[in-house]
Amino acid sequence: MPIAAAAGTQLRGGMAMVDKALGQGGRKSDKDLKIRVKTAKKRTVSSTKWLERQLNDPYVARARAEGYRSRAAFKIKEMDEKHKLFHKGTRVVDLGAAPGGWSQVAAKAVGSTDANPLVVGIDYLDMDPIPGVILLKKDFTEDDAPQMLIDAMGGKKADLVMSDMAWPTTGHRPTDHLRIVQLVEIAADFALDVLAPGGAFVAKVFQGGTEHELLHMLKRHFRSTFHAKPPSSRSDSAEAYLIAKGFKGRPEDSEDDSD
Repeated sequence: MPIAAAAGTQLRGGMAMVDKALGQGGRKSDKDLKIRVKTAKKRTVSSTKWLERQLNDPYVARARAEGYRSRAAFKIKEMDEKHKLFHKGTRVVDLGAAPGGWSQVAAKAVGSTDANPLVVGIDYLDMDPIPGVILLKKDFTEDDAPQMLIDAMGGKKADLVMSDMAWPTTGHRPTDHLRIVQLVEIAADFALDVLAPGGAFVAKVFQGGTEHELLHMLKRHFRSTFHAKPPSSRSDSAEAYLIAKGFKGRPEDSEDDSD
């Protein structure tokens, strides 16, 4: 099943609705009153509520003003400000990259250029080019996707693997949590294979308490692990992020299994 990057599928069509609404006299400043959106013909109630939330979201307005493709860009920016994830020359892999906000932030922060690309992003969704970023159109859960990423990095190790991947939600929180933990485990396994010593891993999870085994595994391979809830992550959302820093290297499978 294809993976939807955080808000990726919804944003592709949804931002067009935001543009149209703003063009018809929407929010002009943060001092405006809350914008109410009427349900239009062929627009579902859920779409109307999403559009209303977007129009009243200051991070959406900031993303538009600062040229980011999604409000999610501020999540990785805020995590970087606190945990120092990016450095000049850092080599980055962005899993579930669409629509590209995290890759945009990473490319600028690490000094990636088209002549010397340090950021590789992957998603099954189409994405417009991003300066300094190699973009692969591929479902990361497919068997050949990890090798495609390794090839795109020229066989070099990564310093940071970041994942904002999520399955489309079912509305049943325990099920959604289990599904996203599965994705994080796949992403973490890839990170253990490609990270350079001292590298870092960042991944989205849903708060639910069943990620203990994952945390235990990360603690064995990284010097420090954290839970993060950046300010730009909506307070009513169950999403949170796992951050693991100081990759210690991956022992042989036989040794690892003996723990």
